[in-house]
Amino acid sequence: MTALTESMNWGTELWDQYDNLSIHTLKGIDFLEKYGHFVRDRATIESEYAYKLRRLVKSYQPKKKDEEDYQFTSCMAFKILMNEINDLAGQHEVVAEDLQANVIKELTALVKDLREERKKQLQEGSRLSQTLQNQIESLQRAKKAYDKAFKEAEKAIEGFQKADADFNLSRAEVEKHRTSMAQKTQACDQAKNEYAVQLQQTNQLQKQHFRSGLPEVFRQLQELDEKRIKNIKNFIRSSVDIERNVFPIINKCLDGILKAADIINEKEDTLLVIEKYKSGFQPPEDFPFEDLSKGGSDSGSSNNLNNIQLGGKIKDGGYTVKGTITGKVIKKRAGIFNIFGSRGLTEVCMAIKNAAIADAKDDLSDLPPNQRRKKLQQKMDEIKLKISQESAAREGLMKMKGVYEGNPALGDPRTIESQLNECSHRLEKLQQDLVRYQGYLDEVIRGNQNNSATGSPRLTNGASRSHRNSGGSAADDDSLSSRSASDSSVANPTLNHNKRSAPGTPQLHHGCSNSPESGLGTSHTSLHHADSDQDQYDGNHGDPESEYYEADMLPAIGICRALYPFEATSEGSIRMSIDEELHLVETDQGDGWTRVRRMNGEFEEGFVPTTYIETSVFNT
Repeated sequence: MTALTESMNWGTELWDQYDNLSIHTLKGIDFLEKYGHFVRDRATIESEYAYKLRRLVKSYQPKKKDEEDYQFTSCMAFKILMNEINDLAGQHEVVAEDLQANVIKELTALVKDLREERKKQLQEGSRLSQTLQNQIESLQRAKKAYDKAFKEAEKAIEGFQKADADFNLSRAEVEKHRTSMAQKTQACDQAKNEYAVQLQQTNQLQKQHFRSGLPEVFRQLQELDEKRIKNIKNFIRSSVDIERNVFPIINKCLDGILKAADIINEKEDTLLVIEKYKSGFQPPEDFPFEDLSKGGSDSGSSNNLNNIQLGGKIKDGGYTVKGTITGKVIKKRAGIFNIFGSRGLTEVCMAIKNAAIADAKDDLSDLPPNQRRKKLQQKMDEIKLKISQESAAREGLMKMKGVYEGNPALGDPRTIESQLNECSHRLEKLQQDLVRYQGYLDEVIRGNQNNSATGSPRLTNGASRSHRNSGGSAADDDSLSSRSASDSSVANPTLNHNKRSAPGTPQLHHGCSNSPESGLGTSHTSLHHADSDQDQYDGNHGDPESEYYEADMLPAIGICRALYPFEATSEGSIRMSIDEELHLVETDQGDGWTRVRRMNGEFEEGFVPTTYIETSVFNT
C-alpha cells in the first residue's frame, strides 16, 4: 500500500486537474493561516489570563495595616497560595511567549513562503499551458492551410483533365491548365509538409507538457501541500510540548498550594490570638459587701457596681483596662473652667487625652503589659539589627581608613573621619535607645512579677495605678500627690514659671509632642472633668483639692504682638490676627508653642506658634 501510494502523484493521476489543484492548494494555505490565527488568539488568552491572575494576586496582597494578621497560619497559607498563583501566572506567560516565538512566528513565515511558492508554480503551469495552446493553434492553422491547398490542387487537376480531354480547346489553353495544376499541387505539398511539421512539434510539446512540464509543476505543488500539512502537525506538537514543559512547574505550584494548606493549624492560630490580645491584667476581685446599717461607710463605694463596665473598663474616676485616664478622673473645677464653657471644656479634655497618648508613644505605656512587652522586644530587636549594621559599616570605614593611611595614593584618610564620626554618633544614639528600651522592658517584667504576686490588676501607664473614689481612700496616694503638686503650681504662679512640676504631675510641654494639644493637655491648668459630674459638684461645695477659682489664673508675664495671622486648626490653639496684641501667659518651653491670653476682657487662652509673635516680658 505504501509503495502504491508513493508511485501515485499529482503529476500522473491529476494531469488534467490544474484548476482544482490550484483551488485546493489555496484553501490549504488559507487553512494554515487560520490555524495561525487560532494559535495567536490562544497566546493572547494565555497572556490575558496571566495578567488577570497577577492583578488578582496584587489586589489581595496584604495591606500594611493588615501585615500583623499574617502571623496566623491560615493567613500565612493564603499568602503562600497567592505567591504560587503568581508563579502560575508566570508559567502562562511562558506559554504565551513560546507560542509567539516558536509557533506563530514560524507559521507566519511559512504561510508567506507557501503563498509565494504556489504563485511561482502556478505561473509556471500557466506558461506551459499557454505554450502548448499556442502550438496547437499553429497546428490548426497549418491543417487549415493544407486543407485549402489540397482542395485547390484537386480542383486544378480536375480542370486540367477536362481541358486535356476537350479537343476544341487550343494547345495554349491546355498548357495553362497544366501550369495551374502544377502550382496548386506544389502548394498543396508545401502545406502538407508544414502541417506535418506542426503536427510533429505539437505532439512533441504536448507529450513534454503532460509527461514532464506540468507533472513537475504539480509535483512542486504536491510537495508544497505536504509541507503545509506536515508543518501543521509539527506546530500542534510544538504547542503541546510548550504547554507540557510548564506542567512540572505548575505541578510544583499546586504542590506548594497543598503544602500551604497543610501548614494551617487551628490550635496554633488560637494560641496566637491569645498571644496577640492578652493584656496581662488579672481578673477583677470580688465586690465587697457593704453594710449600710453601719455608719461612716464610704459614700462613693455604693456606686462600685456602676463603676465597672463590660470588657473590664472602670467608670467614673478610674482607668480603663489599657491604663489610660478616663474623662471623669478629675472632678469639675470651678472658676477657670467655667469660663471655657462646655465646648471649651471638651476641648481641654481632648487635649489632655491627646497629650497622654503622645507621652505614651515612646515607652508604649498606653498598651497592656503583655502587648507592651512584645512591642518593646520588637523595638529592641530592630535597634540591635541597626546596631549590627552600623557596626559593620564602621568596621568597613576603619579598614578603608587603614588602607588610606598605608597607601595615601589611594585616598585621604581625613575624608573618612567625618563618616566615622557620624557612624559613631548613630551607634551611640542606638546604644542609648537600646538601654532605654531595656529599662522599659525591665519595668514591664517587674510589673508582671508584681501582678503574679498580688493577683490583682496592675496598670503600667506611668501614672496612678488605682482610681480615687468619692470618699478618698488610701489607695489614691499617687493620685493625691500628683494633684496636690498640680494645685500648688496653680496657686503659686511664680513657682510654676520657675521650675517644673514633680514627676508624674501634669505639666506644660513636658514629654509631649510639638503641638498645642500636647502642651495644653499636659498643662497644670488643663485638667479633665466630665459633664455628668457637674450635678455632683459645684463651685461652692466642691472638693477643695479638685477646684480652681478664677482668681487663681496664671498672671500675664508680658505682652506679645502677632506678626502673622494664625488660624486655630487643632485643639488647644487659638486664632489671632496680624498685629493683634495678647497677654503672654507662659513662654516657649522648647516645643515651638507659646501660651497667650486675649486682652479684650473675655477669658480666651491657648497656644500660638512662637515664630508668629513678637514678645515683650514685664520687668520684675
